[in-house]
Amino acid sequence: MHIHILGICGTFMGGVAALAREAGHTVTGCDANVYPPMSDQLRALGIELIEGFDPAQVSLKPDLFVIGNVVSRGNPLMEAILDAGLPYTSGPQWLAEHVLQGRHVLAVAGTHGKTTTTSMLAWVLEHAGLKPGFLVGGVPQNFGISARLGEGSPFVIEADEYDTAFFDKRSKFVHYRPRTAVLNNLEFDHADIFADLAAIETQFHHLVRTVPASGRVVVNAREEALQRVLSRGCWSEVSRFGSRKEESGSLRARGEPDAFDVLRGSMKVARVEWHLLGEHNQLNALATLAAAEHVGVSPEAAAAALGEFQNVRRRLELRGEAHGVKVYDDFAHHPTAIHTTVNGLRRKVGTDRILTAFEPRSNTMKLGTMKAQLPWALEEADLSFCHGANLGWDAAEALAPMGDAARVCPDIDSLVAAVVKAARPGDHVLCMSNGGFGGVHDKLLAALAARS
Repeated sequence: MHIHILGICGTFMGGVAALAREAGHTVTGCDANVYPPMSDQLRALGIELIEGFDPAQVSLKPDLFVIGNVVSRGNPLMEAILDAGLPYTSGPQWLAEHVLQGRHVLAVAGTHGKTTTTSMLAWVLEHAGLKPGFLVGGVPQNFGISARLGEGSPFVIEADEYDTAFFDKRSKFVHYRPRTAVLNNLEFDHADIFADLAAIETQFHHLVRTVPASGRVVVNAREEALQRVLSRGCWSEVSRFGSRKEESGSLRARGEPDAFDVLRGSMKVARVEWHLLGEHNQLNALATLAAAEHVGVSPEAAAAALGEFQNVRRRLELRGEAHGVKVYDDFAHHPTAIHTTVNGLRRKVGTDRILTAFEPRSNTMKLGTMKAQLPWALEEADLSFCHGANLGWDAAEALAPMGDAARVCPDIDSLVAAVVKAARPGDHVLCMSNGGFGGVHDKLLAALAARS
């Protein structure tokens, strides 16, 4: 089969392309911005990439056009496909029909931690010899790739609640038909497509409806929104994790996030010792253990695998050090994720100064829906620098409660200059964005190194 993918350079669609190519299909694709690293990865697989959405691409005559959710009505190539009555489908639908069919799908959903937990789970199953397939919205360092078919029955997938395509407004994860579904957490996000939290809860309820009676729903016991989702109906075994008190059958942690016992009820079933930081990763680990157990991996074996887990790129990733100042990169963009990330670094560095550089880049943050939460999100940082360009709201006004601890910069160069001026040896600079952030990490390291 020849498929032509519209929006191929997105993390998810690029993963679909890689899986299709590995399965022996002919794959071509296009995007508005064909750029590294995804472009390099795809070309290395022998996938032809075309810049832009020229309608002339219909002359490629693929068997099927696979449409990414970046494509909307008015896109010239999409309009040509519709006018000609050519066959098309969405990425999640193609994946469900051509890759996931007949597999034991383990889907990891939630507002936060999807990429990390998906990577953990894939690694645990790999370590156990199950040779899983996977599709992750990042690059797990244990594998060095974001997607593969695998040889065994399990397929681990990051299950995004964002919409599927312009012609299918259901969440992507509804297509995956998981036998094991992890519900990590749930709060309001994606304000560009969801009116409120209740609307997202409905999509999670639809996901739960697709899990068979012999399946397992792994649920964070601390999340009220997830309890509301389950109260609307659940027809599968429920395995809870993260309870703050002893509960029969529920997995919980005792100890610090980097070294803790795993308890089921009052019984110790495993111990995790690793280099990851933060209570959020402790919860991710518990979710992973509960999901892996459903495919026959004991908590003890899963915990041993986590001891060798190398995390995902862009998760508190140290990018370098110059003049005694360490610069980190992190994908955090939602206020809760920002707060959690800063807290994780604070636990690591103690009383050392933390300087954050961040950009409100996601659609939700650009709309200003959560701007009032930013002072709380950044409360454990000593100084914060916001890239305030292209916002429909006043970042200085939103950050005013932070006083002199927050500064807004109109462009990347002025932000770099402000951070370098403020930084001292021994400081930690944490850069947070769900995009490339204008190469701010390398610019900061170069400017710090050049400082006299």
